[in-house]
Amino acid sequence: MSLADSRHRRELVEGAASLGLSLSDAQQDQLLAYLALLVKWNKAYNLTAVRDPDEMVSRHLLDSLSVLPFVAEGGNSWLDVGSGGGMPGIPLAIMFPERRFTLLDSNGKKTRFLTQVKLELGLANLEVIHSRVEAYRPEQPFQGVCSRAFSSLQDFADWTRHLGNGETRWLAMKGVQPDDELQALPADFRLVACEVLKVPGCQGQRHLLILRRSIQGGDAAHG
Repeated sequence: MSLADSRHRRELVEGAASLGLSLSDAQQDQLLAYLALLVKWNKAYNLTAVRDPDEMVSRHLLDSLSVLPFVAEGGNSWLDVGSGGGMPGIPLAIMFPERRFTLLDSNGKKTRFLTQVKLELGLANLEVIHSRVEAYRPEQPFQGVCSRAFSSLQDFADWTRHLGNGETRWLAMKGVQPDDELQALPADFRLVACEVLKVPGCQGQRHLLILRRSIQGGDAAHG
């Protein structure tokens, strides 16, 4: 193991502990293997603006893990919209092997990378979809829909409305609390909670907005 690898492992384990999480050796190995793939493919595929592997532990891995308690609260089928390089979907799939995660992106290079991660890490609970979110039609509504820096809340709600129902929770990871975006939230969506995320090693504010959708009478049948 290189010096950088051991440093990243220590940062990951200590950061997770400060989030109240205990990572098994297997979870550490998978998260760091994912990080290595991200670093390798980023050179050619421009998966993330963060170039420095030393920054990726906090800004990608720990940032994704910070929403774990809110994903743990319920739902066995999750959609990560505009997954890009796989955040938060891949870390969540590693941490919840008993749940199903669908990672959707309209960029073919990014979905090729996500497929490679699925194969190399053996993530049987992961499905990768190359599609625009508006065009995607799953067989069943998802119990959870999450996004990380994907779009405005209004677009997130409008574009994913058909992917959930009255039981679904929508989780939007944001920087500063987007009060102006909340004002523009579609009428059938409501804010359930705004959680401050404390991400070890990350500068700046991080917030998680939890939304639900109100199903109107005629809409419930095909929710």
